[in-house]
Amino acid sequence: MTMEKDGRNEETRRAALTDLQRLREEGAEIGGALSAMAKRTASHFAGQDRGPDGATERDPIELWGKRIGRGLSLIGFVALAIYLYVTYVK
Repeated sequence: MTMEKDGRNEETRRAALTDLQRLREEGAEIGGALSAMAKRTASHFAGQDRGPDGATERDPIELWGKRIGRGLSLIGFVALAIYLYVTYVK
């Protein structure tokens, strides 16, 4: 029983150390974290993220469909946020 617990603790420790190393490599200070987040967001809205099979999509119609859909969802989110603010806060 203690060996199982020690094994899980070791796995957890290794995972935490791996995450810390990855953060150091990305530049974990505020500017580096914001920069990495902005790059991931831009990549997502450009439709350049990976598909379910792990490969990037090469079909131009599907790529533009993703871009249009994600752009419209962002516009809808901003419009809903403004509507809710005007209706309930002001």
